[in-house]
Amino acid sequence: MTTEYYPWGGEFVSVSPENNLAVVVLNLNYIPNKKIAIYGSLKTENIGIEKIVANIISNPNIRYLLICGEEIRGHKSGESLIALHKYGIDNENKIINAPGAIPYIENLKKEAINRFRDQIEILDFINITDPKKLDIIIDKYAFKTFKSYGKPYIAIKFKTEKKLKIDDKRALHSKIKINYMGKVEKRGE
Repeated sequence: MTTEYYPWGGEFVSVSPENNLAVVVLNLNYIPNKKIAIYGSLKTENIGIEKIVANIISNPNIRYLLICGEEIRGHKSGESLIALHKYGIDNENKIINAPGAIPYIENLKKEAINRFRDQIEILDFINITDPKKLDIIIDKYAFKTFKSYGKPYIAIKFKTEKKLKIDDKRALHSKIKINYMGKVEKRGE
């Protein structure tokens, strides 16, 4: 696995990045079999969807996205993800026809959303909660032949900051002191 895959953290497990299937689990305690690329939960119809989109398009091997489990009441995050794939976003970054309460995509460019819409096929199994049925569905798609979508698309790049060391002159403990009243003061005051 390259370090470029799945740049935006979240509640997911990377299984086998060379596989073609990602699984989104809604409101369900289910661990898919090992024939998938990645799986994780989705709770919100905005930042949660953004994380899924960014992480999926970073792996061009993912060509199917299975959505299963019970819909999140109020958020309707699964249905909002399906609406994003089907309709995209409007000029105010709202997911078109999404039933969620706050279905806005604020951190991704339309180019990333279009890549997501082109790269994958949605497998809508919302309200399917039986692990045996879900395993059968996964088996069906895990063995489909597929072609990689090309190069990874990195929609979000995070800068890593240099970590401070205890003996670093910039370390917090060398710059502050706390007086007898619990007030933070600069050293040397």
